[in-house]
Amino acid sequence: MIGRIKGLLEEKNAPQILVDVNGVGYEIEAPMTTFFQLGAIGTQVILYTHLTVREDAHLLYGFISKRDRTLFKTLIKVNGVGPKMALGILSSLDADQFVSCIHAEDTAALVKLPGIGKKTAERLVIEMKDRLKDWEGTAAPLPLEAASGNTPAVDPNAEFEAESALIALGYKPQNATKMINAVKGQADSSEDLIRLALKSLAQ
Repeated sequence: MIGRIKGLLEEKNAPQILVDVNGVGYEIEAPMTTFFQLGAIGTQVILYTHLTVREDAHLLYGFISKRDRTLFKTLIKVNGVGPKMALGILSSLDADQFVSCIHAEDTAALVKLPGIGKKTAERLVIEMKDRLKDWEGTAAPLPLEAASGNTPAVDPNAEFEAESALIALGYKPQNATKMINAVKGQADSSEDLIRLALKSLAQ
């Protein structure tokens, strides 16, 4: 089992990244709450990973912290929640926000997440509440907040890339388009458009 990856960040194509570890490139699916905290291309990253083995593929998921990985593993144990849905959940809400929704039984917030209907939201609350009763929150800033720094260069394909990323996370194409249209013009890069779209959804 691959439990941790440490190497150079080679590519960022949300929600997938490529990390070079001593000449071997690992393709890793990362929730956007992790993606937003990664540095620039060429910087070193450390990710805690979970390997899912299917008949047609071996998929590696990476997280910025052990807490996020633990929550991911807990989520995929819920009936009807697979890795893709769990990735979408942890892209739209950070770990503490999600746990707060569970404790508050806020199914209205959960049904806004990709692939989650009323029944799945209710199942999440029922099955996750006991498992998360000892969850301790942190005072860390939410990953969905806009990062400080220089304004990114204009990317003519930013909107298309942002929509593609949201679709890959489980949002329906029409919803992804609507989400990006609501924030286009407010950012120049696909990463910032995704951040703004997910942030508006979480509010």
